[in-house]
Amino acid sequence: MDRPKRVIVIGAGPGGLASALLLRKAGLEVTVVERQGIVGGRSGCIEAEGFRFDIGPTFFLYPRILEQIFAGAGFSLMDEVPMARLDPQYRIIFENGGELQATGNMERMKRAIAALCPEDASKLDGFLADNRQKFSAFTPTLQKPFQSWRDVLTPEMLRLLPLLRPWNSLDRELKRYFKDPRIRLAFSFQSKYLGMSPFRCPGLFSILSFLEYEHGVFHPYGGCHAIMRKMAALGEEMGIEFILGQGVEEILFSGRRAVGVRLANRSLRADAILVNADFANAMTHLVPDNLRRRWTNKKIARARYSCSTFMLYLGLEGAAPPLAHHNIFLAENYRENLDDIDRRHVLSKKPSFYVQNACVTDSSLAPAGCCTLYALAPVSHMHSNINWATQAPHFRQILLRQIQRLGITDVTDRIRFERMITPADWQNSLSIYRGATFNLTHDFGQMLHLRPRNRFDELAGVYLAGGGTHPGSGLPVIFESSRITSRLLLEDLGYADQWQEIAATMEKPESVLRRTRQSPAVAIPA
Repeated sequence: MDRPKRVIVIGAGPGGLASALLLRKAGLEVTVVERQGIVGGRSGCIEAEGFRFDIGPTFFLYPRILEQIFAGAGFSLMDEVPMARLDPQYRIIFENGGELQATGNMERMKRAIAALCPEDASKLDGFLADNRQKFSAFTPTLQKPFQSWRDVLTPEMLRLLPLLRPWNSLDRELKRYFKDPRIRLAFSFQSKYLGMSPFRCPGLFSILSFLEYEHGVFHPYGGCHAIMRKMAALGEEMGIEFILGQGVEEILFSGRRAVGVRLANRSLRADAILVNADFANAMTHLVPDNLRRRWTNKKIARARYSCSTFMLYLGLEGAAPPLAHHNIFLAENYRENLDDIDRRHVLSKKPSFYVQNACVTDSSLAPAGCCTLYALAPVSHMHSNINWATQAPHFRQILLRQIQRLGITDVTDRIRFERMITPADWQNSLSIYRGATFNLTHDFGQMLHLRPRNRFDELAGVYLAGGGTHPGSGLPVIFESSRITSRLLLEDLGYADQWQEIAATMEKPESVLRRTRQSPAVAIPA
């Protein structure tokens, strides 16, 4: 090679950061361009008045994939980003009666289930065993690209059908194990990680709750954004160039091949472009419609999108409330809530919601004598039925009243700092198409080869990483997309040997990596 090939990564979200580390490790020159002033994208953070909040994801699941990516780049995830494994993993409160302290301790979990439905407690082992087999069989599918229907209609994929039962919804799949609808909800609310209803989400995603119990729910000290900050810091250490606070105005083409990007004040040339920005927004803003034959603006407009979220980030005076780290309140009219979101596109009067009470685990997130609360209510993506400019204040009051259902009644009196994010903010400030926080839905018409492809087949030299491509949304899956896309890009640019070396390093035991890393471990905050 006369010179290292150069790649430009558009977007410093989780997928872009992980890809940048792997590409740089292989020897490419890497430039990451991020429109926001900080890295992280939807996994960014809010910092103000001594409070720190994750903007988006707060659950960190299945660290194995990111451990391997860190290893491939020459680092140890657990040394670089200390984490606490949570127990209980979360507390679920059912408005129609009862609650569940979800734990990875199976004997305690069985007792918790038995308190709601003794018959269902005996089915837990079978659920875990079946999903352990399902996850093992399906993992190779999550780890490889699907560039055409030929990658789907293979003997290996067809043999999976009886195990995956794709004709079942997630709720219907769980009826094979659990009689009580509350228990089914406890093992299916995770479909919201994909922005979908458990009554419409494919049953194969029962592996999501399995992963929580098999591999744990973690809190990275400093929040999930601490992972993004660390990846950026390690990237700078490796020689990655970061351009923050400047957006890409357009991708430059020679014919149908991408050759660079244009910023507001200059152009950058590259051998490949990796798009980690929101897929639909990036395509409709950065690529001329006439260059896209399949994912045209019309098709993008007709595609099916996930729900959005209404967020309150509250800095409170005083100690953390007597709540679990993660708290999920499932309204009695849960199914009606879902119809409000997915079908009617209206705001619920008594929504289900989630509250993170992170300072019970991590006091570094607030000033001394204070704490944080992060409240989320799933809502419709942007729709003409909802005018957020006028309805947001009223829905804020609804959510603050709902939070009292957790047994804390003094939240409003204790607010010292507050920030609100609506679907309009996700769309306009964070450049997310229709404010659909979890990207394209994960129904069978938008999965595998029918999702925008990792090697974007419509445009030469364009690659995708993130929730808008295969395998889909959720941090572990986004990190897997980075691994898939990085391999394709490196092989296409003639770096197959370097990729093989990285892939071999990914399989090294964590203990070896901890010995080889030169920089000291990060101290855990008090």
